Parts: sequence; C-alpha cells; structure tokens
Amino acid sequence: MEVKIFDDNLEKFIKSLEKPTIAKVLRIIDLLELFGNKLNMPHSKKVAVHLFELRVRGIQDVRILYAFNKGEVVLLHGFIKKSSRIPKKEIDIALSKLNRLTRV
Repeated sequence: MEVKIFDDNLEKFIKSLEKPTIAKVLRIIDLLELFGNKLNMPHSKKVAVHLFELRVRGIQDVRILYAFNKGEVVLLHGFIKKSSRIPKKEIDIALSKLNRLTRV
C-alpha cells in the first residue's frame, strides 16, 4: 500500500528528530506500507473514526497520525508524545488535515 506525506510540516518534523529515532520512524512507515490496515499494536492503533497513530518507541516517543484514503495511506501529523494520552490539539490538527484531504 502506497504511503504519502500530507504536507511539508510532517517531513520537517521527521527530519528534526534524532538520527536513531528517524531510523525507527522510517522502519515503521515501511511496515505500514507492507501491512497496510493489518498493522496493529504495538506499531499502530486506532485513535478516532478514520484516524490511526503510528507508534514509535525509543529515546523520543513519536506519534504520527494517519488515515486511509482511496487505497493509500496518508501521514497527516506528527508529534513527540509526552503524556499517556494524545493531546486533543494534536488530534484536532490531524482531523483538520483529514477533512481537507477528503474534500478534494
């Protein structure tokens, strides 16, 4: 399944991470490309209707929110997770991008 990045902000975010974390992010994106919607815990988890998170554990715990759209995976938004729950602000950003994506 093809994986696309929604915008430059996510690409800049990934490039800003520490090198070992970037490697883990790219590895988990490869797994998502390979397994698609069959990728489950500990790598992926549903967080809202039509919205999922890629879970990257390590020195920096990174989350990348994504959705499935027209047979491909679209990576919407990424952040460093600092608490046990995903902040509402982060979900709102991803949902806003998802709404823009589905209106096209």
